[in-house]
Amino acid sequence: MNIKTLSFGCRLNALECEKISQMLSSIIDNVVLVNTCSVTGEAERQCAQTVRKLSRENPNAVIFVTGCGATRNPQLFSKIPNTIIIDNRDKMNLPVYIAALKKSNFDNFCSKIDVFKDAESKLSKQFIQVQNGCNHDCTYCVTRLLRGPNVSFPYDEILADAKRAIKNGFYEIVLTGVDTASYIRMENGKTFLLADLCEKLLTDVPEIKHLRLSSIDPASPEVPKIMAIMRQDARFMPHLHLSMQSGSDTILKSMRRRHDSKKLMELVKLANGDISFSADIICGFPGENYELFKETVQTVRNMGLIHVHAFPYSPRPGTVAAEMPNQIPRNISKARVKIINDIANENRKHFMEQQIGKTVSVLIEENNIGRTPDDIDIKIIGEPIPNKTICNVEITNIENGMFVGKY
Repeated sequence: MNIKTLSFGCRLNALECEKISQMLSSIIDNVVLVNTCSVTGEAERQCAQTVRKLSRENPNAVIFVTGCGATRNPQLFSKIPNTIIIDNRDKMNLPVYIAALKKSNFDNFCSKIDVFKDAESKLSKQFIQVQNGCNHDCTYCVTRLLRGPNVSFPYDEILADAKRAIKNGFYEIVLTGVDTASYIRMENGKTFLLADLCEKLLTDVPEIKHLRLSSIDPASPEVPKIMAIMRQDARFMPHLHLSMQSGSDTILKSMRRRHDSKKLMELVKLANGDISFSADIICGFPGENYELFKETVQTVRNMGLIHVHAFPYSPRPGTVAAEMPNQIPRNISKARVKIINDIANENRKHFMEQQIGKTVSVLIEENNIGRTPDDIDIKIIGEPIPNKTICNVEITNIENGMFVGKY
């Protein structure tokens, strides 16, 4: 199989690329697949720039372009030579690719890839998709418009993916989706939710050594249940990445998020120091004056978030927030990102200092660099350890923002 893939944005896009390439291998060879992102205008621009470059370097290659960017703004990509646009709704539908090839200039075309630099996968963990889409109506989000409503995958499919991961030597599994917390199925006549899925997966696949969630909505009633499972089963890593977005109740309400700062602090209290948190934060949302931004600053401090994925708000056409008054200048939003990141760095430094002397279960990813249960880099001193190995490591020091440990 000589299908080259390029993924932008979320880990879910990369996972979908793997599935699509396997599907396409039955009908075509020597093809490029690009899965685009539309979370910001800059993301779309970078996707288009890359596809143009691929087209110039590979004038005889078929280039399938799919994903959120291609779905929201197909005209941005359709003018690029030798591209075929596949809507998000059809990206997993093989007949759509076949029909698109027949309708295009590529029918009976000998596709040939001239230049493509493979980015060698260095992942030591396996991501497994459990659902797609979202039923909520956050005012800033374009992704829900492009991926459609929540669709939760059958447990048997997820179980098969997990067993396949173990067979391929992956002992850390990360469950992911667009809105993972909304997972819901009927299994044997009973409602089957995300916490049920995690608990059953740990039972049915005892070979799993580490289980994680990519992110979770803090408003979900599943979060306390998941935290309880983390306490019961040491294989469920005690760290949660929250799709928090803000720490100001006024801004959260304007975003139509379903949690508030009180809910966030309740989760921290429930964790009682046994479970760590990281979060996504949007800086410069419309109407976020300095006083409201300070509320987010204080919430990040109070929660002790050890990592924050902070980014400036980007208005997306078609969303409610794009038409809101009091849009914040980009330079102010970017300055706030730095403030938030600096606070998270302080939190992480304090947290890491408290971990020295502890022995933790570490996944080795590359060159004796691993990830602790709290999702922090650790460098292991000593003999080389194979990637994907999970081993107990004593934390001995901190250097250059990462742990140092001995095996």
